[in-house]
Amino acid sequence: MTYETLCHRLTTCYDAGEAKALVRWVLDVRFGMSLTDILCGKVTHLSADDQAELEKIMQRLEKGEPVQYIIGVADFAGRQFQVAPGVLIPRPETAELCEWIISSEKGDKKCHLLDIGTGSGCIAITLAAALPQAQVAAWDISADALRIAERNAKALGVQVTFEQHDILHTSLHDAYDVIVSNPPYIKPSERDGMAKNVLDYEPQIALFAPDDNPIIFYQKIADFAWQNLNNEGLLFFELNPLTAEAVGEYLRQLGFSDIECRQDAFGKLRFLKAKKI
Repeated sequence: MTYETLCHRLTTCYDAGEAKALVRWVLDVRFGMSLTDILCGKVTHLSADDQAELEKIMQRLEKGEPVQYIIGVADFAGRQFQVAPGVLIPRPETAELCEWIISSEKGDKKCHLLDIGTGSGCIAITLAAALPQAQVAAWDISADALRIAERNAKALGVQVTFEQHDILHTSLHDAYDVIVSNPPYIKPSERDGMAKNVLDYEPQIALFAPDDNPIIFYQKIADFAWQNLNNEGLLFFELNPLTAEAVGEYLRQLGFSDIECRQDAFGKLRFLKAKKI
C-alpha cells in the first residue's frame, strides 16, 4: 500500500484534503511516521503485522468510523486525550472556549471552577493545566465518560475532582468562581444536516437536546450557576448558533450581566460569557 493509494481509498467518504489529513494522522500517531517518512515512501516498508493492522484501520475508516475512536486518542489544545465510543470527540472550537476562559482567569488568584458535562475531561483538564492555582471540579452523567476523564487527568498530570451528577436533577450547592459547560445542544430536527459518522458513532446523549425545549440544559445550568456562583463569578457556554439568542435572553431574565457572545474560527456564533453581580 502506498500513501497515495490509502488516501484515494478514503475519497469515497471524505474530500481529498480530509482524506490526506486522516491518513497522515494515522501513520503519525499509530506508526510513528513523520511527513518526511511518508513522502519518502516508507509506508511500503511497514512490517507484515503493521500492514495488516493498517488495513484493518483503513476498512473501519472506509465505513465512516471516526479515526479518534479507531486509534483511541484525539488531539485537543496541544494535548492528546483518550477517547472511546460513549465519549464525545473533542472539537477544535471547544479549545477556543478554553482560551477565552484562561485569558479571563489568568493570574495568581485562586478560583473554584466547575465543568458541567465534562465528557473526556478536555475542558476541565485544559483549564487545570493552564490555571494551576484553580480548584477544578468536573461533572458528567455518564460513568463511562468519567472513567475516561479520570484516566486523561492522570496521564496528563493534572488534578481534577470528577463526580457523577445529572444537572437536570441536582440540588447540590457550592460556591464557584467559574462555571463552564458545552452541553447537548443539537435539536433532533437538525439530524439531516449532520455527518453520518457523527450520527452513527458519537453518543446521542452528548449531542441532542429535546426538540420541545432545545435550551433546557442551558436553562438548568444557568439556574444552578445563578444559585452557586460567587458575586462577580463567570458563566461560560459553548452555543448552538440557532439557539444562542434564546440562551442570552434567558440569562438576562435571570439577572446575569455583561453578556458577551463570540464567533468561532469558522464565523459561527459559538461562545457566551456572562457575569453574576
